[in-house]
Amino acid sequence: MPENPHHGSSDRLALVGKQVDRRLLLPVSPAADDGKDDNGAAAVINLWGQLKIPDPFVWSHAETMVSSERELDAPVVDVGAAMRGGDDDCGAGIRRAAELVSGACSSHGLFQVTGHGLDPALARAALDGAAAFFRLPLATKQRASRAPGNVTGYTAAHADRFTANLPWKETLSFGHRDRRTSGSHVVVDYFTSTLGSDFKPLGVVYQNYCNAMKEVSLAIMEVIGVSLGVGRSYYRDFFADGSSIMRCNYYPPCPEPERTLGTGPHCDPSALTVLLQDGDVDGLQVLVDGEWRTVRPRPGALVVSIGDTFMVR
Repeated sequence: MPENPHHGSSDRLALVGKQVDRRLLLPVSPAADDGKDDNGAAAVINLWGQLKIPDPFVWSHAETMVSSERELDAPVVDVGAAMRGGDDDCGAGIRRAAELVSGACSSHGLFQVTGHGLDPALARAALDGAAAFFRLPLATKQRASRAPGNVTGYTAAHADRFTANLPWKETLSFGHRDRRTSGSHVVVDYFTSTLGSDFKPLGVVYQNYCNAMKEVSLAIMEVIGVSLGVGRSYYRDFFADGSSIMRCNYYPPCPEPERTLGTGPHCDPSALTVLLQDGDVDGLQVLVDGEWRTVRPRPGALVVSIGDTFMVR
């Protein structure tokens, strides 16, 4: 699934997790924003303010062009029945949801969900908080720089892993486990220990968001269980104590958007990916029958992608 930042001078945001009503203002570090580490070496690539994209970000024309004008036929699944709980596998709501999920997973593995109960104010706070973080000086963001071999932390363009076909994006990733198995403040602790105590409000937002995404994910697992004929509780119980990675993807303004991608083609190795898209982000595409088809954001819906764990079942 690639994301193409054909967005002119605007910027884009998306939150990925398995995972109030105000904007968060984050503290700004007084440190010099020179993009270098303590030894004076270039630490990350600064995507902001570039007049021309560097060569490592250039993708071939065949890779950046849109191969189809068709939108993906991604069903909208109401998971409200699963969110309400219970043991009934045969209710009309859960059966209809299972039928839609089964059809999507047999075809391309992507659907959108409603009835998930995510507080719109919390969703907005999560998006606004990420946008505010990525607009901070580079030196501040580098406090959370991803260590080699680690999957959590801040990085720009995955330049710590690749040298060519780099994606035009910044990411912030952090882990989350169920609050019943590893304490109730694991995300808050990450933000305060990595970025400082001033970032505790942002950590609280993402702690609450991750907790909500955990409940949504388990409800989706119930629907998948019914669709596969093993019952509502089978996958819910299996993944109840699982861990997840929360990732914020940010696509800064790009001077030559037709020459690059926000996220290159890839498969998700996890069991499930739940995506909260900014309302303006429409670059998500899925490969179906040899062509890339666009997934349009739907107000209030979450995008769900089945990962490799289920694909090889």
